[in-house]
Amino acid sequence: MIFDKGNIVKVAVLASGRGSNFEALCNGDTGNGRISLLITDNEKAEVLRKASSAGVESIYMSPGRYRTKFGETEEMAWTRFLMDRGIELVCLAGLMRIIKGPMLEEYSGRIINIHPSLLPSFPGLHAQKQALDYGIRITGCTVHYVDAAVDTGPIILQKAVDVKDDDTVETLSCRILRQEYIAYSEAVKLICSGVLSGSGRNRFHKER
Repeated sequence: MIFDKGNIVKVAVLASGRGSNFEALCNGDTGNGRISLLITDNEKAEVLRKASSAGVESIYMSPGRYRTKFGETEEMAWTRFLMDRGIELVCLAGLMRIIKGPMLEEYSGRIINIHPSLLPSFPGLHAQKQALDYGIRITGCTVHYVDAAVDTGPIILQKAVDVKDDDTVETLSCRILRQEYIAYSEAVKLICSGVLSGSGRNRFHKER
């Protein structure tokens, strides 16, 4: 999908934890994108407090009985809630669940995620540890569209981070996170400006 230039795009953030990327999106330059809703699967998540402070509507919704995915009924409820609120773009920000069902179908090409590596390297969990264990010298973060597999969707943009000789998982993660804050806002702004399509690997839309 390509958004129309100049129109406000209502954005929802789905998160499970402290919400630092949610906070960065609220405070960053997202262009025509407006952070309008937060949904969490963790009723004790710190991100709920941050949403309240930012004046963003927030809600806890049950994800179902599974730990790493949604129950089908619950995912449909989340999807309907997003649709009822007029949400056009969905940003995953630490939501620790795989999306494969009705939400992905309804929001195909309109769900994005941020990952702490330069994909396609080191997908999945513990990407920073994977990078250190492998001994690479440069890693970073990637904003990408979400598809049915894990961290395989088309890449929107990336930020590189040098790996230092004395890095630990914690120090490397902190430097990557600072770049995530910048990258996520930039990606939302780019998408909502109407120059990106969520389909295919060739994402840029050229005006005729």
